[in-house]
Amino acid sequence: MSSQLDTNVFPLAYLITLRTYGTWLHGDERGSIDRKHNIYGTPRLAPNLYRKQVEARQLRHPPIVLNAAQRGVVEEAVREVCRSRRYVLLAVNVRTNHVHSVIAAACKPEPILNALKAYATRKLRRAGLITVKTKLWVRKGSRRYLWKERDVDRAIAYVLYNQGEDPPDFD
Repeated sequence: MSSQLDTNVFPLAYLITLRTYGTWLHGDERGSIDRKHNIYGTPRLAPNLYRKQVEARQLRHPPIVLNAAQRGVVEEAVREVCRSRRYVLLAVNVRTNHVHSVIAAACKPEPILNALKAYATRKLRRAGLITVKTKLWVRKGSRRYLWKERDVDRAIAYVLYNQGEDPPDFD
């Protein structure tokens, strides 16, 4: 058995997106996905003002919008996760309401996503930038598999330079 990364088992990289709590609710005008509407290549849920209002009333606290200091700490946390777990960080961009990263790793994306959230939350709390009661992240996150070099390149370009656009479609 080869010690190299088997690209038939793991993709070349993942585009991982963490969204902050309360900043993109179901029913939002940008569209959204839920458990029943989460199949790759299918349309997002249509905007629904009533659903968005219901979800907004259920929030435990106001939406989380990261300031400059918080964004810096989150980026440090992403880099720390990748160093300590020997993931290859190809790109990271921490925005006010989400974090994009392109990461290569010989594992499934869920442990990566969970580690990113945990490290960032812990570092923000230790720095006194959020309280212990603050729910920082949405329950899950987006994990896109990047199987081709061109998709990795497109994901990196999107993360670093194209944040005003929808992410590209990947094969």
